[in-house]
Amino acid sequence: MDNLHKGSCLCGAVHFTAKGALREVIYCLRLISNRRTTCSVFAHLCERCARTIYGWRKTAVLAGEWILELTRRKLVGSAALLALGAGVRAGHTEPRMSNIPFAATTPISVSRVGLKARDANALTSFYRDVVGLQEVKRDGETITLGAGSRALLDIEADKAAKPDDPRSAGLFHTAFLLPSRADLGRWIKHAIDRRIPVDGASDHLVSEALYLTDPEGNGIEIYSDRAHDGWKWNGAQVEMATRQLDIGSIVSEVPDGDAGWQGAPENSIVGHVHLRVGDPAAAARWWHSQFGFDTVAEYGNSAVFLSSGGYHHHIGANSWQSPGAGRRDASLTGLAWVEMRSADAKAASTYEDPWGTVIRAVPGQPG
Repeated sequence: MDNLHKGSCLCGAVHFTAKGALREVIYCLRLISNRRTTCSVFAHLCERCARTIYGWRKTAVLAGEWILELTRRKLVGSAALLALGAGVRAGHTEPRMSNIPFAATTPISVSRVGLKARDANALTSFYRDVVGLQEVKRDGETITLGAGSRALLDIEADKAAKPDDPRSAGLFHTAFLLPSRADLGRWIKHAIDRRIPVDGASDHLVSEALYLTDPEGNGIEIYSDRAHDGWKWNGAQVEMATRQLDIGSIVSEVPDGDAGWQGAPENSIVGHVHLRVGDPAAAARWWHSQFGFDTVAEYGNSAVFLSSGGYHHHIGANSWQSPGAGRRDASLTGLAWVEMRSADAKAASTYEDPWGTVIRAVPGQPG
């Protein structure tokens, strides 16, 4: 990892940029979504990398530094994957069969997520080709995607919907949890081979994750968990952090002669959903009241992480982009609903959080 630099983003992810042979310049990277600046990060990027990888343009001079503006489809994480692409190799052998992740074995867990899309077919292609989900069924204007026999994502077509506002309440990201670290390594190699733009990559101690954005601006996390019996707890609070991700180590988990990424494997799940809210403290109170969730981590007063059964988080809620947000506009693209599977539920029910985000609960046993 000596050829990489990192910078910390407002969203908490660690972004990477490749170190080139020419002199380094510090650029201000402005990540743009729906013509709105959603976060910014200072990172090191050599002039050659800027020209050859991003096709940058000079937009202003501030204190002798160039400002580099990027779209969310051309983000700094891509440079790390491209830089590692020539050097990654397979490692030791590991059986392909994986157990169900711990996140799904708790009394309550995320079942699936519903998105509203202006172009449902294009979004379906993205989640199939990039994330690796398979189409399960089509029902009218709704396309259901999943992994194996498990439905994970519904995409509802609405051509009249307005583009999502990243400063409103809604979806921060849907986090797809792969069964093993080797599966994450396979996906990373897939991302390198396909030159998939990646927003960032982080080691969170409890998990290892990469971040990207779909064509309609919905955030995505693809991650694998470390063994839950190795997580560190300080009382009721789990220790999490944002550190540099060792991509080479993850890729080395892929066995020699492995067939590579074949799509999201059996037992892939939605491990957690991270929401944009107007007030994380109010979100925590709501999830405590309605679902009995525990608060397992807090980042000041701007983010809270909640879970059932000792998981590191099934729900995240932050106001990094949406402080003071009111009720969500139902005519926007993006998050339509989140469905929770509950061992205690007697029948399906529907709730709305304080920002009008629809939360469904369906009966179901862990696993």
